[in-house]
Amino acid sequence: MSDSFDAVVIGAGHNGLAAALHLASKGWRVGVFEGAATAGGAVKTGEYTLPGFRHDWAAMNLSLFAGSPFFKAHGAELQRHGCAFVPVARPFASSFPDGSWVGVSTDMAETMAAISALSPPDAAVWQRLCAGFGAEAPHLFGLLGSPMKMRALAYFMFKTIRAKGVAGTLDMARFLLSSPRAFLDETFTDDRVKAMLGAWGMHLDYAPDIAGGAIFPYLEGMAGQAFGMVLGQGGADTIISALVAAIRARGGAVECGVRVARVVQSNGKATGIELADGRRIAAAKAVIAGVAPRNLAALTGPVEPRFDAAMAAFHHAPGTMMIHLALSDLPDWRAGAALRSYAYVHIAPSLDQMARTYAQAQAGMLPDEPILVVGQPTSVDASRAPAGKHTLWVQVRMAPAAIKGDAAGKIAARDWADAAAPFAGRVLDILEAHAPGTRAKIIGQRIVTPVEFETENPNLIGGDQVCGSHHLGQHFLFRPARGHANGSTPLGNLHLTGAAVWPGAGTGANPGFLLAQRLAGA
Repeated sequence: MSDSFDAVVIGAGHNGLAAALHLASKGWRVGVFEGAATAGGAVKTGEYTLPGFRHDWAAMNLSLFAGSPFFKAHGAELQRHGCAFVPVARPFASSFPDGSWVGVSTDMAETMAAISALSPPDAAVWQRLCAGFGAEAPHLFGLLGSPMKMRALAYFMFKTIRAKGVAGTLDMARFLLSSPRAFLDETFTDDRVKAMLGAWGMHLDYAPDIAGGAIFPYLEGMAGQAFGMVLGQGGADTIISALVAAIRARGGAVECGVRVARVVQSNGKATGIELADGRRIAAAKAVIAGVAPRNLAALTGPVEPRFDAAMAAFHHAPGTMMIHLALSDLPDWRAGAALRSYAYVHIAPSLDQMARTYAQAQAGMLPDEPILVVGQPTSVDASRAPAGKHTLWVQVRMAPAAIKGDAAGKIAARDWADAAAPFAGRVLDILEAHAPGTRAKIIGQRIVTPVEFETENPNLIGGDQVCGSHHLGQHFLFRPARGHANGSTPLGNLHLTGAAVWPGAGTGANPGFLLAQRLAGA
């Protein structure tokens, strides 16, 4: 393998791979070096319970990737290398303790019926929001896909004011600053409808009362209605294997199982990397680090005081625990058989419960009633399990990395080695209450704790799957730090990418694509 490239990428997460592929498509010689045994970072799939049962390690929903500017540019190439998706017409629903449920389907009549069963006025509001989504979407997606630099923001504001007027633009700004609860309380009347949408804020560290989180319940709800959801055929790693194959087909290198020890520097610039085995890899134009900000200093040493302080202070969201289950059959939901056909079922009873769970995890306590995201990928993709069998993807939000206590007062353990089993038992008790008989269907199980997530992938600090809080002080122009939202660093030729860089977490690959476009000039 060559020991000299135009660009060297540290880490084979989907953002690093996206950057590498785009640069390769512009004629750059690229090399990607990953410490783990397989590429993908948090986007990977494996037989974590039993042979033949394929589970997505962390990320499952690929809607952002399938609809991304990156896939628009490179999708045909990726499809030639095996990237394939499964469309989902029933993307998400919520199950409630009283036996009721509500869900979103791409069939408007079906969604309206589900919401009307709880609140006819809210169904009318839903219809109004959906009717207006086409007018709002270009502005919101335009902002989320825009480079975070003053010239780009000024142009975005000019276009928005011209389209919406000053009053409309101010209304949008107020919405962007609102908490999920503020938006949902202003918009809907039924607490269960609010909870169905508010659960999406928990995916990105936005508990109900965190300012700036209103956009995520709104966008997930509207996008789910308009487009449904997209899963990877056979597993989320379909995008990773295709990215790796495409890079290699263009003459690039992707090497896994090699740890990068440091970034080599000369005259104030990054000139390459040194691997733990002693090899030096030169980079003529760029070193791209797909690492958590807190981990950068271990590779570079001091760079610049203000920047170093910002990287060290980068704040992470509470952790996540995953429970992967191999099942003899899908859960029989108490609320009704219809829930078996939804890709995601949230067990998040109310905004108040979400807020309490978040506060408990932030305080280092094991939540007494954690929020569950129950993924049922085999309801739409039978290829992930042996015939007649199923996988269940249970994401537990939130879970502290360092356990200081148990909010329920029942688990004495203060380390995850001993707390994992009883806490998982609490999770399965909740699932069992909503879907009786599920425990009896379990034929294989794998628990992944926040500590194991970080051990396996150092970017997931404390088990934080979104690689950094998205609260307003660490978002937009401030992700990961003021002046560096474009992935730049004070060290010449060294750039950051990944979920810690604007526009942040998700499978859309925008941090990697925006960076590669900037470096390549298009």
